[in-house]
Amino acid sequence: QVQLVESGGGLVQPGGSLRLSCAASGIIFRSSILGWYRQAPGKQRELVATITSGYTSYTDSVKGRFTISRDNAKNTVYLQMNGLKPEDTAVYYCNYRTPSTTWSNSWGQGTQVTVSS
Repeated sequence: QVQLVESGGGLVQPGGSLRLSCAASGIIFRSSILGWYRQAPGKQRELVATITSGYTSYTDSVKGRFTISRDNAKNTVYLQMNGLKPEDTAVYYCNYRTPSTTWSNSWGQGTQVTVSS
């Protein structure tokens, strides 16, 4: 079955950095489109970054600060987050889809990112 395991979150001061990882199993990783979502308290889950085989996209609020990458040999997707702001505080999740499907209903436990002084 599909497993998505996120890690790397924590408490960081404004301006700091974190690198999130998501190890995936049970999917055809190499051909999957991968994404990072986040959900802040009281808010809807939002897609913040997407990566295909050779293309990345970001929501406006994280452009220039976050970088999504993937390692197909390790079935892992990363999110490098620099210049963190308090408004980045959320639980971060990874997800996947194919070019012909919507984002999966399988979610991991997420990883908490808290940006606070």
